[in-house]
Amino acid sequence: MPNDTIVDIYCHIFPDEFFQEMNRIAPRLGNIAARLRGVKKLFDLDERFREMDQFGDYRQIISLPNPPIEDLAVGEIGLNLARIGNDAMAELAARHPKRFPTFVAALSMTDVEGSVAEARRAVNELGAGGVQIFSSVAGRPLDEKAFEPIFATMAELDLPIWLHPARTASMPDYPKEQKSRFEMWWCFGWPYDTSVAMVRMVFCGLLDRYPRLKIVTHHLGGMIPYYDGRVGPGLDVLGARTSDEDYSNILPSLKRPHLDYMRDFYGDTALFGGGIQAVRCGLDFFGAEHVVFATDTPLGPIAPTIDVIKRLDIADGDRRKIFAGNAERLLKRKFS
Repeated sequence: MPNDTIVDIYCHIFPDEFFQEMNRIAPRLGNIAARLRGVKKLFDLDERFREMDQFGDYRQIISLPNPPIEDLAVGEIGLNLARIGNDAMAELAARHPKRFPTFVAALSMTDVEGSVAEARRAVNELGAGGVQIFSSVAGRPLDEKAFEPIFATMAELDLPIWLHPARTASMPDYPKEQKSRFEMWWCFGWPYDTSVAMVRMVFCGLLDRYPRLKIVTHHLGGMIPYYDGRVGPGLDVLGARTSDEDYSNILPSLKRPHLDYMRDFYGDTALFGGGIQAVRCGLDFFGAEHVVFATDTPLGPIAPTIDVIKRLDIADGDRRKIFAGNAERLLKRKFS
């Protein structure tokens, strides 16, 4: 692997076949659809490639953007939409292997059995590097026992899960309001949703049952690295603030201290080109082995994110792990 190789592990794309089918089954998507349609690089490969060419040996691992398929359709309709998206992304990866070495498969987890089958098809037949799930499934938490077969399957396949937040404006910031205002649902709600999903997966024992499970958390682990005191010592007294439920057996049921599991997750660097302090915090928490390079392009900026990693005061070997080495290890493939 050349030292200057960059693998951007979380990049969104909207294949036309998927977009047309999505609009057919959910024609009134409103502001999200209009905004996504306005981001040309989600659709226009020429414009996308022109930007990619600015960064040398730079590759993208592609995935579908928000909204989750589970918010659009259920049952066979949702599964068919996931299949269309996966077939289209697989075709793009096959046509442009130096640009898109692999893709992240979409699922429709309202049908768990169908999603397990689709995950296996996407990995074994289409060459997917893993699957994307969202922090909730049509309002249901990921730690529901019903969803465990998805995690068991990915642990067996030994490929990562990309965890994307899913909160919308329909979840208000205050109980007396009808919706979240000023896009707080996105700015602060997405890191919150990611953090809640992570902690609840740990508390339900998922990482004890599947120690090989690899989960890439979007936006560098949400709030977890920045609130490790509240997550660790703060939750050491789990149950002390709650009178209507008994949490006394949660922590004793785990094989390790609960904060230790948080470092088993992977964090990506997609922080919208934010300051170096946030990346340092995430890197200090997860360690160089568990941070992967990502930009959220074309919804997030590439150049400032690369610049932040280059400016970090870390060993060159750790920088190479972040830019490409960890992606190679997670996806079990070479990018040279």
